[in-house]
Amino acid sequence: MSTRHILLGLLAAGPSHGYDLKRRHDERFPQARPLAYGQVYTTLQRLVRDRLAEVDGTDADGGPERTLYRATEKGAAELARWSAEIAPPAPFVANEIFAKVVVAILAGGDPERYLREQRAAHMARMRDLTAVKTAPGADLSTVLSADYALTHLDADLRWMTTTAARLTSLTAEVDHR
Repeated sequence: MSTRHILLGLLAAGPSHGYDLKRRHDERFPQARPLAYGQVYTTLQRLVRDRLAEVDGTDADGGPERTLYRATEKGAAELARWSAEIAPPAPFVANEIFAKVVVAILAGGDPERYLREQRAAHMARMRDLTAVKTAPGADLSTVLSADYALTHLDADLRWMTTTAARLTSLTAEVDHR
């Protein structure tokens, strides 16, 4: 996920300061990794440097003075270009789970045990996400984020089941290369 584009999107609603952008990011993308304040301010500085955003004054609002930022026309055009761009499907088919299965075979480990334990970890995460999305008052952003993650976890589980059923053949193939 592109932090610079997400912040531009949040600025599209109007001028904001870094604290508010961080809070809104964490609300709008509840299942994403929360942004660190340093990342927000570093990204804002880069947006200003690249003329995609600009300082729009300061706001004290009864507390410390905060710098307000707003998207520029160039920033709005960049956001429109980025948001219309098709996200490419995963370019590589190998993933960390597959790599660990192969390495377990190569190193004389127990790939079957690894897959069982990985499956248990996936199932625990799926239970957590199901609880999050079915919690009373869960907003649609939270539900959709959880659904996205659950779908990917389910695909991983199906792959693990297929791989576990083929471990004998995979081991023979890996050992003979």
